[in-house]
Amino acid sequence: MSGGVDSAVTALVLRERGYRVVGVNMRLYNPPDDQGFHNPCCSIAAMEDARATCRRIDIPFYPMNMAKEFEAGVIDRFVDDYTHGRTPNPCLECNRQVKFKHLIAKAKALGAEFLATGHYARIERDAAGQFHLLRAFDETKDQSYVLHTLDQEQLSYLMFPLGRLRKTQVRELARGFGLPVAEKPESQDICFVGKGQYAEFVRRRRDGLTEPGPIVTSGGDVLGEHRGLIHYTVGQRKGLGIAAAEPYYVLRLEPGANRLVVGTRDEMRFETLAATAVSFTSDMWPTEPFECLVMVRYRGTVHDAAVEPHDNGTVRVTFAQPPHAVAPGQAVVFYQGDEVLGGGTIVSSDVRAEGRGLRAESGTLYPRPSVLSPRP
Repeated sequence: MSGGVDSAVTALVLRERGYRVVGVNMRLYNPPDDQGFHNPCCSIAAMEDARATCRRIDIPFYPMNMAKEFEAGVIDRFVDDYTHGRTPNPCLECNRQVKFKHLIAKAKALGAEFLATGHYARIERDAAGQFHLLRAFDETKDQSYVLHTLDQEQLSYLMFPLGRLRKTQVRELARGFGLPVAEKPESQDICFVGKGQYAEFVRRRRDGLTEPGPIVTSGGDVLGEHRGLIHYTVGQRKGLGIAAAEPYYVLRLEPGANRLVVGTRDEMRFETLAATAVSFTSDMWPTEPFECLVMVRYRGTVHDAAVEPHDNGTVRVTFAQPPHAVAPGQAVVFYQGDEVLGGGTIVSSDVRAEGRGLRAESGTLYPRPSVLSPRP
């Protein structure tokens, strides 16, 4: 329970269904006093909101200090990614490394039969006993993208009670039961950073990322000077400070040379990408290429694509219609209708198609995955 309305209603719904519920709050980040910034979701006040909710619905409340696990699994990765010119997704890593690894272990140690969270997604079990991860009913709140790393063991232990509810219904339930967080606004910022302060957060932990350097075209022409690569991401157009006849976009970051490479919109047609750390929710690995829908940014546009799996746990994705921006460090997630098949971390992209793939005019070339083997 984070102290927000979603986790509060999750506990409420389960209690109303007859479960014996225990509220758990994770204390994830303890910012030094001299930093002067943090997001309320990691604050003592948020923990007290969670405690007040548990008191209101009459369930036990246990705070847990997991700052050490969060620092190692999320913050260190966040800083390292920016150091190497990648755009990280800390919410995904928090799910992978903290909530559904360390928190599941603690929940089992408490003797809990399930761990429930306020994520907007669905888990369904088929007649054969296989678990499937699905999009939430509320498309505007769907969080399946950041849950794609879940495996069968985790899915069997998790519950997402809000997956079939809309946010408006969640608010109504909170008001109806008089929960103290019923009107609490949502946080849209990185929980351990705060609004618009990620560059300063990273700078305090790693020197050199705010050093100015050249802004160059893909052909090597110098157009200006950037104010530190930490301030930019692939696909960015605003804030480049370049006066030109047509807009320029960030194509890539080159930390080794401290260069920011920009190009026109036509140069942003990334036709393929490579991803690593790929996993599938079925715990099985496709032995042949398949076509599906993919998403390359949280709550972004879905794209028709062909996925070519490799034996080393990596894949190459070829798009039918190239997306506007593909940022290394973000996740590429595979969908079949509403179901999440899996995904991985984007390591590179290319404007030239390589090997087999989808033709933009043809629709599909590959069938959905049918031949599976154990995960490599």
